[in-house]
Amino acid sequence: MTEFEHKSDWWKTATIYQIYPKSFCDSGDKGVGDIQGIISKLDYLKFLGIEAIWLTPIYQSPMIDNGYDISDYYAINPDFGTMQDFDELLERAHKLGIKIIMDIVVNHTSTEHNWFQQALSNPKSRYRDYYIWKDPVNDDVPNNWQSKFGGSAWGLDENSNQYYLHLFAKEQADLNWENPDVRQDVKNVISFWAEKGVDGFRLDVINLISKDQAFPSDLQGDGRCYYTDGPKVHQYLQEISEEVFQKYGSVTVGEMSSTTLEHCQQYSSLDGKELSMVFNFHHLKVDYPNGEKWTRAPFDFIELKKIFNKWQTGLNGQGWGALFWCNHDQPRIVSRLGDDVEYRVESAKMLAAALHMMQGTPYIYQGEEIGMTNPDYTDISQYRDVESTNMYDIMVKQGDVSHKDMIAILAQKSRDNSRTPMQWNNSAHGGFTKGTPWLEVAANYPEINANYAVDDLDSVFYFYQKLIQLRKQVPVITDGDYLDLAPEDSSVFAYQRKNQNQQLICINNFYAKEAQFELDESVKLDNARYLLGNYKDIGAKPSESLITLRPYETKVILVEA
Repeated sequence: MTEFEHKSDWWKTATIYQIYPKSFCDSGDKGVGDIQGIISKLDYLKFLGIEAIWLTPIYQSPMIDNGYDISDYYAINPDFGTMQDFDELLERAHKLGIKIIMDIVVNHTSTEHNWFQQALSNPKSRYRDYYIWKDPVNDDVPNNWQSKFGGSAWGLDENSNQYYLHLFAKEQADLNWENPDVRQDVKNVISFWAEKGVDGFRLDVINLISKDQAFPSDLQGDGRCYYTDGPKVHQYLQEISEEVFQKYGSVTVGEMSSTTLEHCQQYSSLDGKELSMVFNFHHLKVDYPNGEKWTRAPFDFIELKKIFNKWQTGLNGQGWGALFWCNHDQPRIVSRLGDDVEYRVESAKMLAAALHMMQGTPYIYQGEEIGMTNPDYTDISQYRDVESTNMYDIMVKQGDVSHKDMIAILAQKSRDNSRTPMQWNNSAHGGFTKGTPWLEVAANYPEINANYAVDDLDSVFYFYQKLIQLRKQVPVITDGDYLDLAPEDSSVFAYQRKNQNQQLICINNFYAKEAQFELDESVKLDNARYLLGNYKDIGAKPSESLITLRPYETKVILVEA
């Protein structure tokens, strides 16, 4: 057995905590979170009970896209600290039994990366072929592909009169994975961090790395059909997995943009040939009417249940999914699907139970465990996210959306909603920094913060702590089949998890009005008990089959065979 050999599928019963370092904890007065700030909160995370931390990128970066534009894969961004700080974080976390998962961005690099700079300065350089270059077509861009941040996906290098591909910001140039030297350099980068003792990797938009080499224009859309789950993506992932991930026993989670269940069954196949698990985002597009993100809209509840059903049943026994409501790219879930004012605590707990009783590996995004909300910014000057400011320019300055309407849309949809600094206590700026924070803290930090949550035994924090414990104690949560018990109910999301010995029924009221749910007569009430609830007076066990649910109530029933 090698030092790095995979001991077990520990991540199948683990809960992982996502840290967005820039907004987590500033150890000084810079206004930006840092590695020493993370180290100072490890005991808090150990108390919560999580088993691993996923760090969003902390590499050298100009921070055009908050670190997802990497200019040096082997260096720590000085804003966050030093390599010595990172080594200390790794050592301290491991002593507490907490694993570290690094975010790796290998679909693209920053245009300030040395590879791209050499490609620019010398078109005959070996690094020119590290990126995707095309000649103009009819004195214009090579095709009609659109950047996910708005505008064309092609940037012009005026010196050579060639265009380079950037599926994201123009400062994020896509790598050419057809080039074996690129793939070798990617393996070298990942191996460097694995050798340090990093336990795993989250792979950013990894299903976009293989492009259709004909680079045709898209007559129906924005070009994504020609690079999403592309022709060689599985080949490339198997190559990296075999040579790097399997060697070091790395847990891997792939972020999958606009993917399909069929591809994810292969990406996360239980044979371990590609990745450990996958993130997909279909359930977080239920408030995108007709696929349109940039509009204010209620969420489609029936569609949400249908999507969970498809992925829970589709991955069961074939692959493995990551369970999540929130991350650094998504608004706060209690503001999005819950009630962040009158029923903030109840809806935050209900949403947590609804997700954590499913099969997969749950991810908690910083602040989710205390029920943090969207900040309700009122002016474009408060936003820092490049996607948000770009869309404001496109829709207001160049389009016909009013300033007021766009601010309302951003207040619901912007990525900055989740990037506001972590609220630690009721001191200035929520205790995040002694200086001026890079992004305004939500105004409700005096009432919603980690100190208060830890002091209140009925808080959202302790509900998450209980969910983390239950995943380790109740096998059916990990291995049970999934059955939607009320697919057409307009208020209740109820599903069953079942294995040979246990039956778990998770019943959730997604609205602020009372609802009812009838247990099937096959549920033996004599053997049933309440495993969990978000109201204090739930009782020990259900006394009758008709269950009444108060606003945003969740009830989890366990039946032992």
